[in-house]
Amino acid sequence: MRNTNNRKTDIQSYFLPGEKLLWHGQPQQGFMLNNSDLLLIPFSLMWGGFAIFWEGTVITQVNASFFFKLWGVPFVLIGLYLIIGRFVIDAFVRARTQYAVTNRRIIILREGWFSKLLTLSLERLPSMDLDQKGDGTGTINFGTDPEAGQGHHGGMSNWTPALSKVPRFLGIANVREVFDLIERAQSTKAV
Repeated sequence: MRNTNNRKTDIQSYFLPGEKLLWHGQPQQGFMLNNSDLLLIPFSLMWGGFAIFWEGTVITQVNASFFFKLWGVPFVLIGLYLIIGRFVIDAFVRARTQYAVTNRRIIILREGWFSKLLTLSLERLPSMDLDQKGDGTGTINFGTDPEAGQGHHGGMSNWTPALSKVPRFLGIANVREVFDLIERAQSTKAV
């Protein structure tokens, strides 16, 4: 099963000698919502709305000090990131991300400002978690968040899933087929 894409040659430059491509793809492009957005969107609207209201009130007061007028600016900027910016950054990162499954490894390549190359050996692959939607798209997580259970609750990955610390194939088409392909490649590697 191959997903043809004009960026395929980019990721193949990271292949080891004798490594063969089994699948190549990219995450879903554009605006994308996750299950966590059910809570994050209302929170971000409350945070941003209050920060903008507070800052607007302080700025319009004639006798407010300069320091007081500046105090709310970081909170407004955080609010704008939570409301809009996180979706823009997430889409930007996903547009520059490629995934590959070879006969030896899982490869995740991010280019641009948040560039990163991550490879996982099929022989030492951590647990896999499949999250499939009704339309066949979904996410495969390789392992778990190292900070989960330590009061961090996913950290930045909740706000910007493409920057998760957990290696993952995020928002891919035919996710179950890719999951099954990885399991078959692992079992072939184990023999």
